[in-house]
Amino acid sequence: MKEEAVFIGRGGFLVILHLKRKARMKKITNIILDFDGTLGDTASVIIQTMQATIKELNLPVRSDEECAAMIGLRLIEIPAMLFPECDDMEELYAETYRRLFYTFNTDGAVTLYPHVLETLEQLKKRGITLTIASSRSHASLAQYVESLGLSSLISYILGADDVKEGKPNPEPVNKILGIFRFKAEETLVVGDTAFDIQMGKSSGTMTCGVTYGNGSKESLADADWVIDDFSELLELTE
Repeated sequence: MKEEAVFIGRGGFLVILHLKRKARMKKITNIILDFDGTLGDTASVIIQTMQATIKELNLPVRSDEECAAMIGLRLIEIPAMLFPECDDMEELYAETYRRLFYTFNTDGAVTLYPHVLETLEQLKKRGITLTIASSRSHASLAQYVESLGLSSLISYILGADDVKEGKPNPEPVNKILGIFRFKAEETLVVGDTAFDIQMGKSSGTMTCGVTYGNGSKESLADADWVIDDFSELLELTE
């Protein structure tokens, strides 16, 4: 949340100044949120489903870490990234994954990350419009938004099947900006992976990475802000 400016002052003393990036930002009027790894803790369900899909299709073995690195991409985009040696697996992989997903997506398997609900409530009270741009299907996203009690807080949801190009392509963000006539410079994109940050940057929005999800701190280096707890968004939007 803070930057440090270091210089040598009088007498050779080392001086460190903490500069809040917030002081140089424009007012945020709307936030476009990622879901998996940002709002909902879905990693276990996703990785279990991926591993079951790999086993059923006799695909090359991949570690849980390698599978987790794919979270944020659309299903049809994963095979080319995860199994470059296998051709024409997109549709079969996606169909198999969707079928097996319900084996692991049991009641209570997915929960919100700490402080998500109360933070969204406070942001909504401040008049900030909250939307979601996700790489999961619209139907699956809608189901989670409903079951996790977010319906009254989220003004619009966009799933993988609502766009031609998914993350990190800017189309998801651009579509939401167009629907609501949001200004990119007053919009904050929040996500846990480099795919989210690249998408926001390409759209001209401000970006914020969260470290508690599926991406590493290093992968979020291009974000304007990086936070460790979702509640820190309240400080960014003061």
